[in-house]
Amino acid sequence: MTAVPAGSTGPRGLDLERLRGHLDAVRPGLVGGPLSGRLIEGGRSNLTYAVTDGSARWVVRRPPLGHVLATAHDMRREHRVIAALHGTAVPVPGPLLLCEDEEVLGAPFYVMEYVDGVPYRTAGQLEGIGPERTRRAVLALVDTLVDLHAVDPAAVGLGDFGRPEGFLDRQLRRWGKQLAASRGRELAGIDELHAALGRTLPVSPAPTVVHGDFRLDNVLIGGPDDTIRAVLDWEMSTLGDPLTDLGLLVMYSSDLGLTDSPVSTTSRAPGHPDPAELVERYAARSGRDTGAIAWYTAFAWFKLAVILEGIHYRFTLGQTVGAGFDRIGELVPVFIEHGLTTLQEG
Repeated sequence: MTAVPAGSTGPRGLDLERLRGHLDAVRPGLVGGPLSGRLIEGGRSNLTYAVTDGSARWVVRRPPLGHVLATAHDMRREHRVIAALHGTAVPVPGPLLLCEDEEVLGAPFYVMEYVDGVPYRTAGQLEGIGPERTRRAVLALVDTLVDLHAVDPAAVGLGDFGRPEGFLDRQLRRWGKQLAASRGRELAGIDELHAALGRTLPVSPAPTVVHGDFRLDNVLIGGPDDTIRAVLDWEMSTLGDPLTDLGLLVMYSSDLGLTDSPVSTTSRAPGHPDPAELVERYAARSGRDTGAIAWYTAFAWFKLAVILEGIHYRFTLGQTVGAGFDRIGELVPVFIEHGLTTLQEG
């Protein structure tokens, strides 16, 4: 998207004049010139913008436009976890400010440092860097997840960040409610999957900070050694069962069986480790029992089906920004089927 200069309202959802006024008021001297901004494509939920004054760059995060589920787009929560993890072994952008005054941009938002790096979203992108670099990047992703789950929540001020007792049961109920709030059509099998997950809840290990959407395209990779420079998109983070993050990573490392999908996994890239190797590496480095990983992976398929259905619902109301939303709805049954199959075969 082409940058929009100051003097216009900016990209949809980002009023540059109002943003500049707020930054000048709360962080005087931060901005040194007229602002321009662009939407960073690729996100399917919260909106992310790159903003510059011609010399420095920042990132602005805000909820989507229109239909917003009450617990799904909490800017205060996302800002808090980034601020807490900044300075730990988990790489995150430096947080600059949180604004909860909806008069500025029409919704709460926060501003963080801009981090150079590449979010690898597709197998095709990974093919461009070759099998050796692909393997290194994906294994580094597992190691970063282990580092996240090794953080002592109380030591970084996140001791009250969630309620880990009964976490999996609450997660199932929460995503059931999210589905009900965005449900505008019949979805064969999704209620069956939800019920089956509820009947087979595993016993959770000790709680940790969980990311909630941990995958390759939610990190920025850069530098000569393809290091992970920042973990992004913390909107679903909380204290809970760390294996939910691993289940998501396994899901995103599995083959959807589709070509040219607007939501893709990276498993077909040459050099990409298979899900079993990722689980084995996580288990070896974290010391956690991963024997119930099939349940966690099936839960990930269910959760993503619900998220995609919410995006599809917003698309039907004309409340989305960016490309590819018109095809999201057709993916939901695919995710449901993968969830059922994973649970049955696990």
